[in-house]
Amino acid sequence: MKKQVIVIHGGDCFLTKEGYISFLQSFQIDSLDYFFGKDWKKLLQQNLGDDFQVIAPRMPNQFDARYAEWKIWFEKLIPLLNEEVILVGHSLGGTFLAKYLAENDLGKKIQSLHLVAPAYDAEGTDYDMCDFVMPEDLKKVAEQCANIFIYQSKDDIAVPFLNAEKFTKAIPEARLVSFADRGHFNQESFPEIIENIKEFSNA
Repeated sequence: MKKQVIVIHGGDCFLTKEGYISFLQSFQIDSLDYFFGKDWKKLLQQNLGDDFQVIAPRMPNQFDARYAEWKIWFEKLIPLLNEEVILVGHSLGGTFLAKYLAENDLGKKIQSLHLVAPAYDAEGTDYDMCDFVMPEDLKKVAEQCANIFIYQSKDDIAVPFLNAEKFTKAIPEARLVSFADRGHFNQESFPEIIENIKEFSNA
């Protein structure tokens, strides 16, 4: 049976409709690469190989996300999963997975959890957390995941490095994998996550 890897993409959320409209108006698209470019998430199946099945659901309203809506959609996927899964979340997707696992039982064995540049809170930024705010206690995350990885780059201007420090404080069992020059992890190559997924796929 193939090892299932669930990948939750990032997104944005706004407290007001006006803020959302302003974002759409100011967002710059300088190249068609924005629509056709490949990042590491799109290449994950290719890089992991035939032993893995990568499932990447499109979460509702990516540009004006709400946790309550993402939770409903995510839970439709859970009954279809094998008994052992690997979870990957990038940016707001990582925030979503951490919050969900802190507040809910997945009901499946989680072989490894990979949070890539997840936002813990909005300190030092101009973005909103909306209903993605972390609960005070994240112990339930570690109870469900034997192997937890937090990936963060010190030059990430979207999610400051202090978010990774807050996550590792709230989840002491998590392993911090830090970088100096990966930004917000929008590049095609991400060999470290490939290596960790493969190494801990049978944990």
